[in-house]
Amino acid sequence: MQRHVVLLTGATCGLGIGIVAAILAFSSAAFAAEPTAAPKLRTFDKQTLSERFVAEGCALADFDHDGHVDLTAGWSIWYGPEFTRRADFTPPANNPAGITKTPYDPATGYSDYFLAFAYDFTDDSWADILVYGLPGEPAHLFVNPAGKTAEGKEAFWEKHAIFDTADGESPDLVDVTGDGKPELLVHAGGQLGYAEVDWSQPLAKARFHPITPKSPENDKKYFRYTHGSGVGDVNGDGRIDIVMKEGWFEHPAADAASPLWPFHPGPFCPPGSTGGGQMYVSDVNGDGRNDVIASYNGHGYGLGWFEQQADGSFMEHRIMGATAADHPHGVAFSQVHALRLVDIDGDGLLDILTGKRRWAHGIKGDPEPNAPPVLYWFKLLRDGKNGATFEPHEIDADSGVGTQVTAGDVNKDGRPDVVVSNKRGVFVFRQQEPSATAR
Repeated sequence: MQRHVVLLTGATCGLGIGIVAAILAFSSAAFAAEPTAAPKLRTFDKQTLSERFVAEGCALADFDHDGHVDLTAGWSIWYGPEFTRRADFTPPANNPAGITKTPYDPATGYSDYFLAFAYDFTDDSWADILVYGLPGEPAHLFVNPAGKTAEGKEAFWEKHAIFDTADGESPDLVDVTGDGKPELLVHAGGQLGYAEVDWSQPLAKARFHPITPKSPENDKKYFRYTHGSGVGDVNGDGRIDIVMKEGWFEHPAADAASPLWPFHPGPFCPPGSTGGGQMYVSDVNGDGRNDVIASYNGHGYGLGWFEQQADGSFMEHRIMGATAADHPHGVAFSQVHALRLVDIDGDGLLDILTGKRRWAHGIKGDPEPNAPPVLYWFKLLRDGKNGATFEPHEIDADSGVGTQVTAGDVNKDGRPDVVVSNKRGVFVFRQQEPSATAR
């Protein structure tokens, strides 16, 4: 039996209350049994919403309560199911002097919309939008006007800075405390931790809970551009732990004397790696122990999963290296800066959704910056003997990921679709009816 923890991530937080319930019900059914269906070919229909660089991430939710999933990227919302109608929920970004910073230059610039999540912060049944700006800048909450208009036009959403310094390149919105409400997974001031929202006044500043001590060493280790982070129940005690590339931090019992979390070394990347994108905790091989999935370098190469052994140590299984020869299926790409776990093919196993971040440091920075910005899913295959491999399947070769990649059922056909926003543009990939001829 696979052990898993349902977390509020970009794939679920971004869908609104009713749609989230449907997705979770679908996921629970999928997890009820090991896969039995024959493998089928999975294809995706690509829709280009924009070829402008507006954001490095996007989120899904039914923002206008019409029963259809919408998409937000940057300062805009594209309304489903066709995604042909677009409206701005806030003005395009300005710098402190009031000068418009947009359009962003994909070759040299960065977006103020680094990642986006949708969640009903105000408990009025209308999904709001949480935006992480550039690392080290505030996290802003945009409050859904709940159908209200201004002079007959769609109103701009109220903007509130609910956390002033959101460090890290892989922040998230997840339930860390186990209370059923999400926290902001960020670090600040050289300390790892999370920011907790006061749900009696959700527009106020979220309160930061550091889990590591303040020290000169940590100031260098956990700074605004630190790569890679995630959460999950590593040791199976029912509490959500925090994982970083160097190891994992154990969530202590509620009555623990110290607010600091005990550290357990991994590491979850090879020596010298800088860390990649989002990290995940999941039982990959079905042995009842949760493992860790991570990319190694957000601006380089590498992807792998780390099998938890009976003694609590971890063994690396390389999924993808720096060259095609490092992969049994001949696949390699750089800038693995965003990951998502999602059951793409409905077999009850969580697959890896990832790709190449487009021009992470411009047209000359990082290895192979101008190679095709590919988007892939890696199918999890188990051998029934506690062994597991990930089989790559290309979705697209002209889009890639940003600092975020999001999945959700945008057309209510029961199959997860993929949405991305990055320096190549904004895209929707609808999963098609699978063919029975091959994988």
